[in-house]
Amino acid sequence: MDSLTKPETPTQNPWKITARRWWRQAINNQALSMAAILILMWLILSRLSPVFLTVNNILQITLQAAVMALVAAGQTFVILSGGIDLSVGSIFALSTMVAGKATEAGYGTVVLLLAGLATGAAFGFLNGLGVGGLRLPPFVVTLGMMGIARGFALIINEGVPIFGLPDSFQYLGQGRIGGVVPVPTITVLIIYAICYFILRYTRFGRFTYAIGSNQEATRLAGVRTSRYLIGIYVLCGVLTALAGLTEAARLNSTQPAGGTGLELDAIGAVVIGGTSLFGGEGNILATLMGALIIATIRNGLNLLGVYAFWQNVVTGVLIIAAVYLDYLRRNR
Repeated sequence: MDSLTKPETPTQNPWKITARRWWRQAINNQALSMAAILILMWLILSRLSPVFLTVNNILQITLQAAVMALVAAGQTFVILSGGIDLSVGSIFALSTMVAGKATEAGYGTVVLLLAGLATGAAFGFLNGLGVGGLRLPPFVVTLGMMGIARGFALIINEGVPIFGLPDSFQYLGQGRIGGVVPVPTITVLIIYAICYFILRYTRFGRFTYAIGSNQEATRLAGVRTSRYLIGIYVLCGVLTALAGLTEAARLNSTQPAGGTGLELDAIGAVVIGGTSLFGGEGNILATLMGALIIATIRNGLNLLGVYAFWQNVVTGVLIIAAVYLDYLRRNR
């Protein structure tokens, strides 16, 4: 009978199994992976510069990343849907100039905010109408809108900046909670919490992923994809306008040439965060990590005395590397 009994199998340690499962999930989680890379970068830069890992400098990084992160949040929705928005820099400038003209007309902070956000929503609606309603390529529609919005931004005040915004409005960009945490940092955290909820728990978020995965199949399933695409581009326009208003409040001026090159930063943050340019796959929290990584690189290079123009080179290399890794991952 003893010879017929099965040999006892060694029992595996449940703690090791749990740890291995947790580690595998952490690696597959884009947000956690990007957070680990960000922390590693902070540790390396803290060794290279004693000034880097201080409370003031870390808060400064979050402040520098705020505008880019707000635009990148809206850009994440667009890229998840399989599109791209090249007009964010121009809408950024136009929204601030409209708010500036409202200031010259004697209106207060509330009207300034509403005017700027409404401008962003209107031009986002036009982008969405071109992409979702007319079914034109997003690249073409937003490229054309980039020129239109920039032209209006220059026309409104004949290319001259507007200064002297209300003190209460300036708090949006210059204020600090408890005298320590910048208001733009809090704004970013609130916006990303809302965006995370939308993408994870609402129909709008689910259909955003579905449209990016296969727009035609989603349409044949009975989803009015044109309506959702318009909503996606309106959201991107509103968040871009909010970023512009935050920057205007921080500088106490509206600049018709503002937002130049912001498209690269926003798309870079989204792509570095792991969102696929092919659409249908990504994580909004990882986008936030991507924006912080770009801001960290720029801050670190400044502290190390590296020539400022190299920052764009490093950002471009990171974008190409991120897209290539996404390409390899999808093929695998």
